[in-house]
Amino acid sequence: MTRDKGKLCVLLFTGAGANLAQAADSGFVEQSTATLQTRNYFFSRDFSDIRGSEKSMAQEWAQGFILNFKSGYTPGPVGFGLDAIGKFGIKLDSSPDRVNSGLLPVKDDGHAADNYGRLGLAAKMRVSKTELKVGELQPNLPTLVFSDIRLLPPAYQGASITSSEIPGLTLQAGHLTSTTLRNEAGESKLQALLGNKPQRQVSSDAFNYVGGDYAFNSNRTTVSAWHSRLEDIYEQNFFGLKHSVPVGSWVLGANLGYYDAQEEGRKLVGKVDNQSFFSLLSAKLGGHTFYAGYQGMYGDSPFPRVFLNVSALGNELPTYEFVSTHERSFQLRYDYDFAALGVPGLLASTRYVTGDNVKTGMGYEGKDRERDLDLSYTFQAAPLKGLGVRVRNALARSNYRTDINENRLIISYTWTLF
Repeated sequence: MTRDKGKLCVLLFTGAGANLAQAADSGFVEQSTATLQTRNYFFSRDFSDIRGSEKSMAQEWAQGFILNFKSGYTPGPVGFGLDAIGKFGIKLDSSPDRVNSGLLPVKDDGHAADNYGRLGLAAKMRVSKTELKVGELQPNLPTLVFSDIRLLPPAYQGASITSSEIPGLTLQAGHLTSTTLRNEAGESKLQALLGNKPQRQVSSDAFNYVGGDYAFNSNRTTVSAWHSRLEDIYEQNFFGLKHSVPVGSWVLGANLGYYDAQEEGRKLVGKVDNQSFFSLLSAKLGGHTFYAGYQGMYGDSPFPRVFLNVSALGNELPTYEFVSTHERSFQLRYDYDFAALGVPGLLASTRYVTGDNVKTGMGYEGKDRERDLDLSYTFQAAPLKGLGVRVRNALARSNYRTDINENRLIISYTWTLF
């Protein structure tokens, strides 16, 4: 944390301390919540077209614990509070030829760490419906999606402000200076990902963002506008529209978005020129939901993002992103909720995305495709009530990048402590 942010944390804690005598009988304690999630994660990714001496598999098994504490606020027109997140991961199975699954840190000797953990704190202050936080943050924005897709969730260090003073309108802004990656305990510099290629040779001092979402039409319609900047690397704008409408027994929906990005400041990764459009249309009837999507990359660069983050693009899948230069992709997806057949908690999903028109720079058109199958069940009755089991199988094929066969098994349970 920088010196300025440290001073701000001290000020927030000092302000909270001035109200400690009243805090015990106030919302600071009464409105506090704490949960503990256990997450058992098996991950296997087989790079099926790699042979010989190259690493051909990433496969690990680990146990994670995630403790989330959120206090209420001290009384008065200005309220103070504290949030905390504790994370701890334990290696259950790994070997040097199967590391880099994203579940565990890799040590200098090529072995996965036996365990790793972190405690992150965020001081917060609230005035009316506006909240300021300083410290460990987990923002979830169209330009910085919360990417909780492995054993432990990532985090950022910085300051954020969120305001909901106007009904339906949520405004946010933030300044982030470092990150804790999903398989790390410490803090790292902010870096960029262009398409599927990490730009690890350079780092940025900050990620800044500002934007808002406005929900209206009985919350059936939401419009969004965001601007973000990974200093000295790229800046990006986003405009989005989500809409749903009942039509007889059906519910029709649309999720549309447009990104526009270019290089910024010292241009540490060179020229960035990307415009991206996606549309994901849905139709729901009972337990059935059908989707159709289109996604297009325009400009002379692939889609940029902060390193190791997913995006809000409609056709991005767990294995392939379909964000290469000039790429066009199409998606078909089907979800079923078995509650419609009297089996609540059981969900199934299958999706297929195919992409082409990729500018590979190797004299031929790049093409790729991915098929995903997901099945999850959350137990509804004692003694296993709340226990969640999720299975995923993915198959991804391409003529310009590595083919992948992937399997995941995730077993999770969350205790509400208070």
